[in-house]
Amino acid sequence: MQRPARIAVIGVGIVGASVGWNLSRHGAEVVFIDAGQPGEGVTNWSFSWVNASNKTVRRSYFDLNVAGMAAHRELAGIIGPDSWWYPSGHLRWADTPAAQAKFLETAELLAAWDYRVETYTGAEVRSRLEPSLTMPDETPVVFYPDEAWVHGRHLVRRLVDQAVASGAEIRSGNAVHAIGTGADGTIRTVALSDGSRIDVDIVVNAAGPNASHVAGLVARRLPMRREPGVITRVDCARVPVHRVMHAPHIEIRPDGGGSVVLHSREVDALIDTGEAPGQLARLLHELARHAVPELGDARITQTRVVERPIPADGFPSVGAVPSVPGYYEAVSHSGITLGPVIGRLLASEILGGKRDELLADFRPERFPL
Repeated sequence: MQRPARIAVIGVGIVGASVGWNLSRHGAEVVFIDAGQPGEGVTNWSFSWVNASNKTVRRSYFDLNVAGMAAHRELAGIIGPDSWWYPSGHLRWADTPAAQAKFLETAELLAAWDYRVETYTGAEVRSRLEPSLTMPDETPVVFYPDEAWVHGRHLVRRLVDQAVASGAEIRSGNAVHAIGTGADGTIRTVALSDGSRIDVDIVVNAAGPNASHVAGLVARRLPMRREPGVITRVDCARVPVHRVMHAPHIEIRPDGGGSVVLHSREVDALIDTGEAPGQLARLLHELARHAVPELGDARITQTRVVERPIPADGFPSVGAVPSVPGYYEAVSHSGITLGPVIGRLLASEILGGKRDELLADFRPERFPL
């Protein structure tokens, strides 16, 4: 009887955890490897918004993200939704005519693509959904009821714990130093920073911002963008918001307990100007206070600047690399939305050879060696 494939999953954020969980539940022998701790990297420092409304640049990318949303709902039914899954919808509004016209145009496109969209006035939003917001009564606000936010760290822990209970192994605090291949070019070993060497049949590169380095260990060129982002958490005596929202100049969402997460692409643009993280956090807090005055009394508790794992053309790189037998990539921005669907599709490809059409535009071979 042939033994199950032994598969090293390098990087245990939401994407790696989803791949490993799917592999493990279908009988593969999984070894999770992470230079830090599972779920504590980019996954824990993401805005963690599950959506397809911000993914309209290419129809195939939109479709993949819609599938990602459905995969989250399916996953919540399998492992239970508590502590990680918050399907409370998403609000968006703007404070300039140009920005307003842009998001309303996108909403029309999404409605034509059968994506659920609801439109309210500012007064209606305060009355029905978010009483703590400040905005003019007649401001148009778009609501996407099927969108959600995820507590990424909790979800990763749930997936990894279940995989370990099914026999998976985990090597935390270990960077990958080398990937060995046989005379025929197939994957054979992974060498770790603690000096150990693991015999494997397959490697999945889910290393996020470090994916290009891991790819280089098998002489593979994976070009990545440099796109840092800053996330701040603030603590509140009472959390005044109930869902993800894109207010003018600031993104806000609850984070469980008494915490709120803040992000802004406008503030991200200041990272390379030399502003200290503490100053960036204060800017985020000030922007949030204008949208939700109650947040003015919140206390900044955590701020982190991280690199987003974005392949050079802005789209995921998922699947086998034909030139390196046994090597697969699972590298993507929007990992929170896409993690569960990438995990399911890639596990199916690894174990059964099935290449799903949802990934046709996102294959690694589009990047030349």
